[in-house]
Amino acid sequence: MSLLTQEHELVRKTAREFAEKYVEPIARKMDRENYYPREAIREAGKLGILTPTVPAEYGGGGGDLRSAVVVLEELGRVSGGFSLLVEAYGILFADAVNNFASRRQKEEILPKVAAGDKIGAFALSEPCCGSDAAAIQTRSERRGGEWVINGHKMWITNGYYADYYLLAARTGPLEARHKAITVFLLPRSNCVEASPIEVMGVRGTGTAELKFNDCVASDDDIVGEVNGGWKIIMHTLNVGRVAISGVAVGVARGAFEEAYQWALNRELFGKKLIDFQNTQFEIAEMAAAIETARALAYYAAYLYDVKSPDFLMMSHVAKLQTARIAVDVTRRAVQIEGGFGYSKESKAEMFYRDAKILEIGEGTNEVMKYVVFKLIHKR
Repeated sequence: MSLLTQEHELVRKTAREFAEKYVEPIARKMDRENYYPREAIREAGKLGILTPTVPAEYGGGGGDLRSAVVVLEELGRVSGGFSLLVEAYGILFADAVNNFASRRQKEEILPKVAAGDKIGAFALSEPCCGSDAAAIQTRSERRGGEWVINGHKMWITNGYYADYYLLAARTGPLEARHKAITVFLLPRSNCVEASPIEVMGVRGTGTAELKFNDCVASDDDIVGEVNGGWKIIMHTLNVGRVAISGVAVGVARGAFEEAYQWALNRELFGKKLIDFQNTQFEIAEMAAAIETARALAYYAAYLYDVKSPDFLMMSHVAKLQTARIAVDVTRRAVQIEGGFGYSKESKAEMFYRDAKILEIGEGTNEVMKYVVFKLIHKR
């Protein structure tokens, strides 16, 4: 059984051509200067690549989760930063808005976001709480018919440039944990203080620290129900874990392709590097690992698309394994390239730094293992 259809391969072709035309020329600039690629974002919006699962009526790609994984894989092959930016933008923000927001909210916001004219960010993590999202401390209090939001968010991809925040806030006591969290769709205003964060890899993603100081929201800004935010957060993260698996496959492929070309051309001891059996074995290990990661990512996305009950388990398995594979393949690529691989001229060096966040963001390896165990134990 093929997990991808001809339609998915057409999406791949579009994404690959876009990545090579618009992303490749700016990939190193993003990495070196922490450059946020607004023009490339708008170009992606024209093709539906920016929000691959948002319906066409709102200007999105109208695809399923496999379409998103394919897009992110092709973008990741050129730039881990651009791919992660699109994953956070198109899945954590736009897909969540499409799935849970009201018709009015969707009609007002999604067309602008899908076009790349307005930026959206998913604001969940806090200085206190990354893995333990149920412990968030940002508060939204009812005052005179309005909600007033105060709090502090960290590591928010696209956050520095965002025009809208899908914001998780506490609307009950801290002891209530996940039962007292509400999601707001908050337009940016002067109440939001944003500071850029310098990160090791996936640079140029607008990663920010955010402070919300007496931000005012109405009931119309609530997504879903009061104290019903946890369902939205969990669904969004589970889908995001599969989407980010596509980023991992792409990053691994990008590093592999450069290392393979290096091995074909590099000479030492009177032979090509590719002629040494150790190099051949390394190339084989990398290729096998990438195919494993790709199969996991596609299969997990397929399970979501067909609404299989096995999706939850596989979303965590895919995230855990593809992240590990991306880190390992990029490490091997740097090793094959030797001194050049350790230099800033090497793409493998950039991909190696990009890969590490995949073992941390949207659920650390440890959280993935914890959830997998819980699901096994429950069975």
